[in-house]
Amino acid sequence: MDLFKRTSALQPIFANSHLASNISTESYIDVFHSLQMLSNGDTLVSELSLLEKLWASWYIYMNNDILATGILFFATHELMYFGRCLPWLIIDRISFFNKWKIQDEKIPSDKEQWECFKSVLKLHLFVEALPIWLFHPLCATLNISVDVPFPSYLVMFLQICLFFVCEDFWHYWAHRLFHYGWLYKYIHKQHHRYAAPFGLTAEYAHPVEVMSLGFGTVGFPIIYAYIAKYQPSLDLPSLHLFTLSFWITLRLFQAVDSHSGYDFPWSLHNILPFWAGADHHDDHHHYFIGNYASSFRWIDYFMGTESGEIAKANREKRMKRRAEIQSKKTQ
Repeated sequence: MDLFKRTSALQPIFANSHLASNISTESYIDVFHSLQMLSNGDTLVSELSLLEKLWASWYIYMNNDILATGILFFATHELMYFGRCLPWLIIDRISFFNKWKIQDEKIPSDKEQWECFKSVLKLHLFVEALPIWLFHPLCATLNISVDVPFPSYLVMFLQICLFFVCEDFWHYWAHRLFHYGWLYKYIHKQHHRYAAPFGLTAEYAHPVEVMSLGFGTVGFPIIYAYIAKYQPSLDLPSLHLFTLSFWITLRLFQAVDSHSGYDFPWSLHNILPFWAGADHHDDHHHYFIGNYASSFRWIDYFMGTESGEIAKANREKRMKRRAEIQSKKTQ
């Protein structure tokens, strides 16, 4: 097949007749093996990592960027979400781990797990699938790249850190809003069906809530890409679809883990005290209020919305100290 006529955005990489004539496109494996063999004779291909070759092979084989991105994004979401839920489902069935269960008297039943799984799967298929499949045209408009090589590790790390902070800020305020009046009664209450959460409940929510809170995950990368394209004076590194995919994977892991209901000695918040973790979000489900942030603890701390008995006692101590200081100033 003439690769010069391919529609993939990776075409410029293969603007070389030698490459074009030596790549078999009969199957995805054929494309990948062709790139592997070309590594010995072509400098450009030899500099690609294994992951970059796998990525490039997918887009070359599909020969349709919209379809390639849609399948890649949807498959990544499903595999990462349910794949991360699976270990927690197994742990819930092993009594040895109950010692680390935060609400150890509330182990989800098989029926609860099954009902939650069906609800979340329907949400993925009928609410989230369409935006995922239509994402590539937006990528093309905002110069979100699918090319290889990938950006440097430093660029990806800094972009993902930025997305974590922005998403946490958005999640705090949107989540807090969902706890008011009719928004809670008709929308957010569904997510609070389980006072003791388990992994699958991370995306067990009303479609309006899923789309609203989901903006924090996808919306800020889109805003970043828009600024990078239309404000060139800022000299922001462009966004790559691999970076976005990796960020969404990390966000899914964070959401599932925070709903796991387990707090182990090696849990991340015991290493990074500012990380929220399962104990932080479990208190939110247990007390139905407070701890609105997703990834970090600092916004709830500064806004005085920490949840749980210990947090309540700490707030009262801080209020007492402020009152004492104010009393001394007025004397």
